[in-house]
Amino acid sequence: VDVRGIKTKSVNSGGMQVKANAQAPTEVNGSRSRTMNGFKTDDYSTSPAPRTFINQLPDWSMLLAAITTIFLAAEKQWMMLEWKTKRPDMIADMDPFGLGRIVQDGLVFRQNFSIRSYEIGADRTASIETLMNHLQETALNHVKSAGLLGDGFGPTPEMCKKNLFWVVTKMQVIVDRYPTWGDVVQVDTWVAPNGKNGMRRDWLLRDYKTGEILTRASSNWVMMNKETRRLSKIPDEVRGEIEHYFVDAPPVVEDDSRKLSKLDESTADYVRDGLI
Repeated sequence: VDVRGIKTKSVNSGGMQVKANAQAPTEVNGSRSRTMNGFKTDDYSTSPAPRTFINQLPDWSMLLAAITTIFLAAEKQWMMLEWKTKRPDMIADMDPFGLGRIVQDGLVFRQNFSIRSYEIGADRTASIETLMNHLQETALNHVKSAGLLGDGFGPTPEMCKKNLFWVVTKMQVIVDRYPTWGDVVQVDTWVAPNGKNGMRRDWLLRDYKTGEILTRASSNWVMMNKETRRLSKIPDEVRGEIEHYFVDAPPVVEDDSRKLSKLDESTADYVRDGLI
């Protein structure tokens, strides 16, 4: 034992002399500590717990989250199934994404629109611009759903090859009642032949809830060449693309050959200026 209280002990092990140092525990801040091979450790330090059955299982929080996700998904599917059972009439005609679909033996395209707050006027009814936008949207979506949309804005693939596009030469719109904010309108559209080199497109706009007809519209279309800007006959290739979708029915709006007279202050019944 030296002056520090360290006891040196020699041990013979296989012909090799090994010396081990041991120091009595000392008090450090009220806890016992010791020095081993130059490192200071606490007697109360913990070592990794031995693996048991419990800590060999997966993370309980992750398992609980997975079970909750599965339960919520199953509950959602069950609620949708129950709702469809109660309201099969609404599911049959409902268009949840507003993309529209082909109905009536593939000849009529139908699409629903909700009247938004930014599509109405001061009287909370839809503007004529809103209705015209719905007519244009359904016409293009009809072509797209039928698989006839080329690389242009409405022309068929054969029309694109021949540099042709559609031109509206006449359109008549009769509004019986304007829909109001929050109403859902259902728009049906179809096409029919119009003479030798023309096509007619009709629309019926109804109140989705009541089926009341709100607007009727009929339009005449012809083809024009992009480069020459001249009217063109319908090529046989193009006619072969579209004639399968023609409906043999009269126009929803009777043709009105009257021409609108020009209005000025001397011929108008009412004049109001100062409008912004």
